Amino acid sequence: MTAAWTSWSGLAESRPRQVLRPTSPAEVADAVVAARASGLRVKMPGSGHSFTDIATTDGVLLDPTGLTGLVSVDREAMTVTALAGTTLRQLNAALDVLGLALHNMGDVDPQTLAGALATGTHGSGGVTSSLSGQLSSLTLVDSSGTERSASLGEPLFDAARVGLGALGILTTVTFRVEPAFVLEADERPMSWQDVLASYDELTRSHHHVDLYWFPHTDNCLVKTDDRTLEDPAPLSRARAWVDDELLSNTVFGWVNRLTNARPSLAPRVNAISSRALSARTYRDVSHKVFVSPRRVVFREMEYSLPREVGMEALAEARRVIERRGWNITFPVEVRCTPPDEAWLSTTHDRESVYLAFHVHRDTDHRAYFEGVEEVLRAYDGRPHWGKLHTRTAADLALAYPRFGDFLAVRDELDPDRVFTNPYLERVLG
Repeated sequence: MTAAWTSWSGLAESRPRQVLRPTSPAEVADAVVAARASGLRVKMPGSGHSFTDIATTDGVLLDPTGLTGLVSVDREAMTVTALAGTTLRQLNAALDVLGLALHNMGDVDPQTLAGALATGTHGSGGVTSSLSGQLSSLTLVDSSGTERSASLGEPLFDAARVGLGALGILTTVTFRVEPAFVLEADERPMSWQDVLASYDELTRSHHHVDLYWFPHTDNCLVKTDDRTLEDPAPLSRARAWVDDELLSNTVFGWVNRLTNARPSLAPRVNAISSRALSARTYRDVSHKVFVSPRRVVFREMEYSLPREVGMEALAEARRVIERRGWNITFPVEVRCTPPDEAWLSTTHDRESVYLAFHVHRDTDHRAYFEGVEEVLRAYDGRPHWGKLHTRTAADLALAYPRFGDFLAVRDELDPDRVFTNPYLERVLG
C-alpha cells in the first residue's frame, strides 16, 4: 500500500495500492488495461480541490503531473489543445504568451483541466460560465484502454465534458479561446436591501457579477467585471498585498481561529469586517481579475438554482441561518450563469444562480450545510459535484433530464466500473 492521498481541504483521503505517473495518453491506456486485468479500480484525482470523495481510489492512482502542457494551437479555428493534467494556472500562463485567453473561469486556478471539467467548475456571467461550455473537443481513455474522441454535437461529448470521472480518464481537451482581453473590476459595499432590489439590473448591466453576503449583517460586497479596451491598471503591489494577502487571507485566518474558539463572536466580527470594506477599481488581463488567492482552508457546499428563484432562495437561507442560530464567519457567495448543454452540468438547460456556503476547515459544517441544503432542494437545486452535499442517485436522476442517457454512456464505456468509487456509487448508482 502506498502513502495516503489527501485533498486540499483534508476531507477526502484514500490509500491507493499503486501510484503511476503517466506522461502520455498511451501510458494512461496501458495503466488502465493493466489495472483492469488485475481487478483494480483507477482514478486520476487532479489537484485535489474537490471537497467530496469524487477522486478517491483504493486501486491505481494516476498522478496527473506528468500529463501537462500544450499539444497544439490553431489560430484559424481559435482553439488550444492541452493535456488534461495541465492546471488552469499553467494554461493561463501559456495563453498569456500567445496573446489568447479563456472566455471565463472560476475564482481559483490550481485545479487540473480534467478535474475542473469533471466537476463542472464555473465562473459568473459571460456568454458561457462553465469551463465545459468552452470546450470544442476532448479525448479520453475508456475502461478497455481505448482512446475515444468526441466533439461538439456528439452525444459522447455532452456526456463526457462534465463526466465526474465516471466515463474514463480525460487525456486531452480542446478549448475555444479568444484574443486576450482586459477586465475592469469594480468592488463596492452594498446593503442587503439594495442587492435584492437591484440584482437583476446588476447582472443585466455587467459582464460578470460576484456577490458576497456577510451572515448576521445587512452588508454585502459586490464585484462587477467588465471588458474594456483600456490598458491594464492593476492595484499597486502594496494595495494588493494588504487587501488580498494580509486582510483576505492572513487576518481572515486569525478571525476564523478566534471565532472557532468563541463562536458567539461571529456576528460582531462580521459586522466589523464587512463595514471595514472599501471600494476599489482596477484593470488587468482577464484571468488575473477572475482569480483570487485562497490560502485559508475551508469546506464548501454550493448549489445551482433556477435563475428566477435564486434571490428568493438566498433570502430563505438567511432566515434559516438566523432562526437556527448558527454562527457563520464566511460570507455566502452568489453567482449567476447562462445555461449550457453538458448533460450533468449543474446549469444544464437553464439559466442559474449559484449559492455557495463555506465554513473554516476546523468548523463542524454538518448542521449548517444540511439545514441550508433542505432549503436549496425545495427550490429545485442541483449540488456542485465537487462540493459537499448529501444527494443520491435516486433524487439526482429527477434533477437532470439526461441522467439516464449519461448512465447509458457509462454502461458502454465502463461496464465493469473500473472508474467507480463510493462517491460515484452514491450519486450515479
